Amino acid sequence: MIPPNLMTEAMRWFGPGDPVTLAEIRQTGATAVFSALHDIPYGEAWPEEAIRRRQAEIAAAGLRWEVVESVPVSEDIKSRTGACDRHLENYRLTLRRLGAAGIPVVVYNFMPVIDWVRTDLAFRLPDGREALRYDPVQFAAFDLFALRREEAAEDWGPAMVEAARFCWEKLGTVGQEAFTRQTLDLFPGVRLGLSVADFRAMLARYGGANAAGLRENLRHFLEGVLPAAEEAGVRLAVHPDDPPFPVLGLPRIVSTGADLMALGALSASPANGVCFCTGSLGARPDNDLVTLVRNLGPRIHAAHLRSVSRGADGSICESGHLEGDVDIVGVVRALLAEQSSRRRADRPDWQISLRPDHGHRMLDDFRRPPPACPGYPLIGRMRGLAELRGVQRALAACAD
Repeated sequence: MIPPNLMTEAMRWFGPGDPVTLAEIRQTGATAVFSALHDIPYGEAWPEEAIRRRQAEIAAAGLRWEVVESVPVSEDIKSRTGACDRHLENYRLTLRRLGAAGIPVVVYNFMPVIDWVRTDLAFRLPDGREALRYDPVQFAAFDLFALRREEAAEDWGPAMVEAARFCWEKLGTVGQEAFTRQTLDLFPGVRLGLSVADFRAMLARYGGANAAGLRENLRHFLEGVLPAAEEAGVRLAVHPDDPPFPVLGLPRIVSTGADLMALGALSASPANGVCFCTGSLGARPDNDLVTLVRNLGPRIHAAHLRSVSRGADGSICESGHLEGDVDIVGVVRALLAEQSSRRRADRPDWQISLRPDHGHRMLDDFRRPPPACPGYPLIGRMRGLAELRGVQRALAACAD
């Protein structure tokens, strides 16, 4: 008998162009998807007919569109410049249309310019699997010697500057050009083929920005959209920073337990919540994830579950879902306890949707087309989902 107090098991789907099909996702045992309309430009409203069409496509495959991941927040909103007011109005309109379609959760992030940072998309593990990895020396080499950001040396410190210099010089001229191109193309949310000069211009938009100013811009965003979200029956879930520390001089404000608790202070709205990403938050050893789940409890509207291995050199490598330095079992136990608390309180939204966040490329993944986005192969994620399913069913059965 399947315990009744289970989180909804979902997979991310990138739309009709995703080489992982909805039929394949259904065969993994998932009952829902996290998806989005990725072809809509940032800042524009999502057409109602496009939402309904995507929802119908997902339903026809026997799945539910439970979480929108994501409705991107434009740079104009994050920096509170340019077309900020128009983009806020479009965001409100999109939330109303999603609510009318009965889609309850919308994920977003408030990371300026770049959504996440990796230096290697195919780091070979001893058993042959491939993982995503962040190497601070390589990233410092890009920052110091390719981007040549003015404050970079001060930010990285003398020891890292020397290590990065050795890394850069070892590449040689041809290798440096290839490395620079590869690093620029690794940034999600940044168009392919971007030049160093173009990227510098994007960073310059936030010149002089600090955490306090960015947090005030987040407040402005929430004040502008939360009333519409509540009215539409939609819950907003901010994704933590990835990695959870400042990069390229850009402030980060959703990196720590204190940051997440401060989010609640910005607005008491029940629609103001968190997408609890164990991989992002787990990259910091000072984040106690089990305690964070207990403290954030009612504000957790969705969950990304994955683990990471933190290197002594500051590197971060994505691990198997039950490997690495993140207490996934403890997190799942705490999430199930939160669900039980919600059920006792008769909350209609008691159930949390989870998905295996990222996965190693393994087995038949090497014979399939490349995933729609790095970190999203079929087999590696299916393994993660199976492991998470086993954990939550065992814990739920024991609790009952």
